[in-house]
Amino acid sequence: MKYWVGVVSKNHVLRGVKLGIAQIGHGKRSGLARMHAGDGFIYYSPKESMDSNEPLQAFTAIGTVADDDIWQADEGDFKPWRRRVSYAKGVDAPIRSLLNDLSFTKGKTNWGYVFRYGLVEITENDFNTIAQAMQTKL
Repeated sequence: MKYWVGVVSKNHVLRGVKLGIAQIGHGKRSGLARMHAGDGFIYYSPKESMDSNEPLQAFTAIGTVADDDIWQADEGDFKPWRRRVSYAKGVDAPIRSLLNDLSFTKGKTNWGYVFRYGLVEITENDFNTIAQAMQTKL
């Protein structure tokens, strides 16, 4: 079992939660293929929307990868790859209050750099710390 953080704006996270899917990396398949059924998955949203200049910097959804199926959706000109995620109820958790508690940000001045590739593998302890901050149990 592994644990992942996908980096997506909150408005896209909300759509994914509503559909029960994960879509990362602008619809690319490669990141989704690294995940497997039962893995923990969290979305981190740097902003409310892609067009926004206002930072959000919060964990905005949490769940478990539901199965090993990856499929390509057809949205006209856009054909993103997706996989199913069972999301849990939770609240947004601002990352700033967790910076010293997470192994991938602790003591780092440029902590946001870790999110540059859009998908980050994290430890079970970090996953549980974020889950607690989101007031959820999986």
